[in-house]
Amino acid sequence: MTEQENPNLYSPLTLAFLGDAVYELCARAYVVAQQNRPVGELHQQVVTLVNAGAQSAALERLLPLLTPEELAIFKRGRNASASSVPKHAEIADYRRATGVEALFGYLFLKGERQRLEMLFAKMNGLQE
Repeated sequence: MTEQENPNLYSPLTLAFLGDAVYELCARAYVVAQQNRPVGELHQQVVTLVNAGAQSAALERLLPLLTPEELAIFKRGRNASASSVPKHAEIADYRRATGVEALFGYLFLKGERQRLEMLFAKMNGLQE
């Protein structure tokens, strides 16, 4: 891992910025793998997975699985002061979703793809 890839060097909001894209990619890959459908239907299904409310609700399935290091990253993301105000979410849901996204960005930078896929599956009830 190069110095630039060290996830500990990034702010929690930068990790969340990256993690937002990683989480959406996980959702898109999952939805496309289920069935070949029109793009509009795929998009609608992805939207139900990637909004702040859904991420916040799914968090309860995720928290017991996190290592102490992962929990610390989640908390850094959750507690970060964002300059933007959520338009379609409660502030508490938005903060928890930011924590989830920071964790996903962190794991992506660490190259832990299997861990990302497992956590995404557990969060969304895709794996027991």
